Amino acid sequence: MTCPPYYGRTLAEERLGAVLEASRRAAAGIESTRLIGKNRHTGGSMKIDAHQHFWRYSPEEYGWISEQMAVLKRDFLPEDLEPLLAQAGFQGSVAVQARQILEETRWLLELANKHPSIMGVVGWVDLCGRDVEQQLGTLTHNPKLVGVRHVVQDEPEDRFMLREDFLRGMEVLGPFDLVYDILIFPKHLPVACELVSRFPRQRFVMDHIAKPVIREGLMEPWRTQIRELAGFPNVTCKVSGMVTEAVWDRWRPEDLWSYLDVVVEAFGIERLMAGSDWPVCTLAGSYEQVFDVVRQYSSRQFSAVEQTALFGDNAARFYRLAE
Repeated sequence: MTCPPYYGRTLAEERLGAVLEASRRAAAGIESTRLIGKNRHTGGSMKIDAHQHFWRYSPEEYGWISEQMAVLKRDFLPEDLEPLLAQAGFQGSVAVQARQILEETRWLLELANKHPSIMGVVGWVDLCGRDVEQQLGTLTHNPKLVGVRHVVQDEPEDRFMLREDFLRGMEVLGPFDLVYDILIFPKHLPVACELVSRFPRQRFVMDHIAKPVIREGLMEPWRTQIRELAGFPNVTCKVSGMVTEAVWDRWRPEDLWSYLDVVVEAFGIERLMAGSDWPVCTLAGSYEQVFDVVRQYSSRQFSAVEQTALFGDNAARFYRLAE
């Protein structure tokens, strides 16, 4: 395996080979503690929405919600999602941060304590802060915290994830056994590869298949670089967020299937998890429509066991939701 040309000169091929071998060994260790997603009460597999958000809307705190996104300018809470989960046959979801503030992480964990349908929380901590270990030490008292995320796509520095302070935070994250969700644009994929290569024992999730430019039908260099990332076995990918990267009012399921072909070939069904990205997805389609895209695609080529993995068991295992 070779590095993408954007960073190949900064990471020697022989070093990458050694890192990949370490990553394979680490992944073997991760898989040795594999948790199959079983419902604690029934012993059956769970259906889980691997990616959604909650918020109490205010213009000041959600400035990224533009007039074009006016449908999002209201509260979205567990009481709003739970009927959609039930209708779709899901037992629960993973709630993911939308603001880079500790108060939101605490609020999401409070919601999770009150609503069993919230099976895990991917929150935010200041990975660049000197007190990140203290932040994590306090928050991880709640077992519903299963991961952390930073909105890297909005950072002005394309190599933000390789900053010294961010890498120091990633080092601190390791002992807490939390997943790190990667939220980026395709231009950041070479940096993501280098980040992952440095932390072969860290579990990573690529959110929204790295947001390829579906509205323009572009495949490269996203296709080549997402395959490169998939070469690291400690990375899982969320099949989510695709409809909002397409033309909101004119997309068809077939517009997304070629992108699904790429990630299925790259990651394999055992490292993919389906998520809605609700309520953001409502910019381009209903909750049911978003999941129907993946259901239609998967029903054509995957076994029932593989579909069960995609729609819940993989999320339960990788996030360790039922431990």
